[in-house]
Amino acid sequence: MRILEGRVAENYVRKLERRGQKLDALEPRVRRIVQSVRLDGDRALRRYAERWDGLGASDSLRVSEGEMKAALKSSSRGLLVALETVASNIRTFCGWQKPAEWERVKQGRKVGQLVRPLGSVGCYVPGGRYPLPSTVLMTVIPAQVAGVKEIRVVSPRPAQATLAAAAFLGVREFYRIGGAQAIAALAYGTKSVPRVNKIVGPGNLFVTTAKKIVAFDCAIDFLAGPTEALILCDHGEPSFIASDLLAQAEHDPDALVLLVTQSRKLASAVSHSVEALAQGHPVAQQALRKHGAVLLATSSTQALDWTNLIAPEHLTTTRERLPGIVSAGSIFLGDYSAQAAGDYGSGPNHVLPTGGAARFRGGLSVTDFLKVMTVQELSRAGLRKIAPSILALAEAEGLRAHARSIELRCGHA
Repeated sequence: MRILEGRVAENYVRKLERRGQKLDALEPRVRRIVQSVRLDGDRALRRYAERWDGLGASDSLRVSEGEMKAALKSSSRGLLVALETVASNIRTFCGWQKPAEWERVKQGRKVGQLVRPLGSVGCYVPGGRYPLPSTVLMTVIPAQVAGVKEIRVVSPRPAQATLAAAAFLGVREFYRIGGAQAIAALAYGTKSVPRVNKIVGPGNLFVTTAKKIVAFDCAIDFLAGPTEALILCDHGEPSFIASDLLAQAEHDPDALVLLVTQSRKLASAVSHSVEALAQGHPVAQQALRKHGAVLLATSSTQALDWTNLIAPEHLTTTRERLPGIVSAGSIFLGDYSAQAAGDYGSGPNHVLPTGGAARFRGGLSVTDFLKVMTVQELSRAGLRKIAPSILALAEAEGLRAHARSIELRCGHA
């Protein structure tokens, strides 16, 4: 890994701060796919699935519950134990995350909030370079904890482990479709695939571009790009740090992997360790060559500022630095909090914001599948108490009918 310092490092961070998904070039092509599915439904969906997703001419778009159960039944004991353990951890964490309903009374005003689940969601599970049964767990379980009744999973060429994970969770609707065409089907519906209220889950550039296109018609979680990992520390075991960077680098040739440190000694040790560990991992090696770097900061403040400007998807640091962190998708503290633990089983979600989106939101959570609705009930005395303020604001805005609706209730002439 290259080591950057001084003005070179500063310019590199500023460039990363402005990074984002390069979707413009793909948008015309993806828009045609989306429109084709929107207009022609299953016919277009099947055509694309046969061309790109390996769907056979006689295959059904929908995976039967029997096929999912068969995949679960044939799974190894190790996978079954893993599904049970990890699902329990995720479900427990989602339960802790779930917002509560409440009601308060003050001076004749009874106010509160109701928490209600979305009616339906679509969970996208990638099926390309690596099968990701863990993404089934990370997207379906929060929806279940939220109380969503209709959960639809889509994945191209679903692996047996992916189908087993779906069966383990009791998923009833699973479609062997992917790419932009799957996003379009979920957003607009076809005869075979009913539309949903919201689409969640990671995907490639075609999936992300399609989510951007349909976002005005169907809610989405966020536009996720290549994986990112940043380690912020001045001390630590170099092999541990290097292994975390390598773990995220193997996801994608465009993954961003960074160490931010004040220690030149640690920078050198981690750089050499990463190069050694990367042998035999061609995807990770590509990522390291393209986007791997060690950034040498001149002060603790500069290191923290760089980290928050980059707003990484995965951030490993120390508990002492935690109060200064304001932008990160998911945070890992200490030597033994491996980022891969968060990818699989510690409980928090692994569907996380990238491209700097952690500046304005965190990762997927149970709240993404809920609606929080406010409730208010005023007595006559309660309304009269705040009437002068309401009337003053209504008059200032020139909304006379608003003011009159208050005056009538308060007995004003």
